[in-house]
Amino acid sequence: MNAFTRSIVQVFRGSAKAFQTFPAAIACAFGFAVVTLIRIQLDWPQQEPYNFLFNSLHWAFAMGAVFSLTVITAAQSRINQKKTFLAANLLGVMAAAVTFLALYQFGGTTPEGSHYAVVTVLAAARVSMAMLVSFLVFTVLAGYPKEQSDFSRSLFMTQKAFFIAIIYGAVIMGGASGVAGAVQALLYHGMSSKVYMVIGTLTGFLVFTIFVGYFPDFRKGEVDEHREVAQKQPRFIEILFGSIMIPIILALTAVLLLWAGKTTMSGIGASSFVQLSGIASAYTIGGIWLHMMVTNYESALAKFYRRVYPIAALVILAFEAWAVVIQLGKSGLKTIEYSFILIWIVALAAAVLLMIRKARSHAVIAVLTCVLAVFSVLPVVGYQELPVTAQVNRLEKILVSQGILQDNQLTPSSVQPERAVRESITDAVDYLASASEAKLPSWFDRRLAQSDVFKDKLGFDKTWPEPEDMPGKDNYIATSLMLPAEPVDISGYRWAINMQMESVKQMGNVNGKEYITIDGDKGTYRIYWTYPANNNIPSLKIMEDDRVILEQELNGYLDQIAAKFPPGKAETYQAALDDMCLKLETPEISVLLVFSNIDISLDPREDRINYWLNLDELYLKEK
Repeated sequence: MNAFTRSIVQVFRGSAKAFQTFPAAIACAFGFAVVTLIRIQLDWPQQEPYNFLFNSLHWAFAMGAVFSLTVITAAQSRINQKKTFLAANLLGVMAAAVTFLALYQFGGTTPEGSHYAVVTVLAAARVSMAMLVSFLVFTVLAGYPKEQSDFSRSLFMTQKAFFIAIIYGAVIMGGASGVAGAVQALLYHGMSSKVYMVIGTLTGFLVFTIFVGYFPDFRKGEVDEHREVAQKQPRFIEILFGSIMIPIILALTAVLLLWAGKTTMSGIGASSFVQLSGIASAYTIGGIWLHMMVTNYESALAKFYRRVYPIAALVILAFEAWAVVIQLGKSGLKTIEYSFILIWIVALAAAVLLMIRKARSHAVIAVLTCVLAVFSVLPVVGYQELPVTAQVNRLEKILVSQGILQDNQLTPSSVQPERAVRESITDAVDYLASASEAKLPSWFDRRLAQSDVFKDKLGFDKTWPEPEDMPGKDNYIATSLMLPAEPVDISGYRWAINMQMESVKQMGNVNGKEYITIDGDKGTYRIYWTYPANNNIPSLKIMEDDRVILEQELNGYLDQIAAKFPPGKAETYQAALDDMCLKLETPEISVLLVFSNIDISLDPREDRINYWLNLDELYLKEK
């Protein structure tokens, strides 16, 4: 038996052994798979009433699997007694049960317009954070004892187990699906597509057993030779981390340091905070992770990176803090700023710890991450409540200063506030209206997100900041109109035709042009709605039997629209109902066209005008 074959056999032996080593984790994973199989068998109308139950079970079994992995590892690596092993497995099952009861009893909400409950976003986030904490604690525990492992090697072993399981799972899934496809194509054409879902579910369960089974024997006092193999980084990984990823992170470090220098000279500038937070977060998380991965490398580049990264990170973090303070002054605390601040705290502590304690700081960084993960889902100070409280206070302060909010009642402003004030009010209102599960003050109406309600209650239109330094903004001129939510007078018209044309098979076709047929009292009418390729201006043609009775290009109509709504900024305007309707008359018929939206855009660089008219309905009557 060669090395490759032995490796495959070892993986599947470990998968089988996982049933004995982590029975509670495997049982929870099996429960997850069973619930999934039940959901596959039930079609959606049958499943919908039980959706909340199934989701609660899925979250509970997932939590039980990860928690069981952690608590069994703790019992085996620290004590290694049968009683503690049994107790650890019972704790894992209890964790799943408690999670299910908590979700089913307290973690549901019934959305507006729905008859059935769903798991709240906050409840799902709390279970997710509990799973994250369990996973990080498992990684810390798997790095014990110190003579055999440490946090960095334990983390790599966990990642290695994950990717090995994914690779095996992909091969199994591909092979089994291929066989099922052959059966469907050659033997049983009526085979249900649910077969592939079942294969995917069973493969997922097998992938989890391979993942868990890859870990070595963690029992106290035992020395498993597989641990050294599992923790060892292959040569190609050493090249990937040491010769490719380190230069990439160092290059990103140089970019962020240059940004810090530019910020010192000219201020923060107009850079999007969302972009900045995304780049900085990726740099922070990726940089710390890579530092852990190359902790034991002896190459000059790796040693240089381990020395430079913490120092560079501190410099960059100082300027990121400045950017956060400015952003908080502009728009207050929101979810993005809240998340970034937590990541910033972890990054700051990690940079300091890596400078002082070096590799010994890895477990401490993991523990700090666990603490902040729990903090982010706590009542009052969590990611959902604290930003909402900050935005409510911000909005109340502005509205009171403008005389719009008095005695918990909104009174439309008689004088239009300054643009900056309108922008701040619009920003805060949109954020709070989208906070679906948050507790909001009695005076706040979620319908304020609607432009008409906003204007009716506050006395002015929504206002957004002007885009700054948007690439190509001076080269883009557009008009965009939307059909208002008003009734259309269609009295006298006999037929209403949906012109969305999703179902081409229901239309006739002549010379490649689709048409809709109407059988009238005076003849058969064919309606053609076409877009020529040259200028995108649509045209309408109606034929009675074989005679053209109406042929109308919409150049004149579009000229009227452009004259009334001159192309300007790329914004959507609320047009009047008459602007979105076009009446056409011939001796034979009367036609009313109703457009849901009209877009006209001009690119001066290419000297091209693009038109898009979304014809919603066509009404027709014979004369």
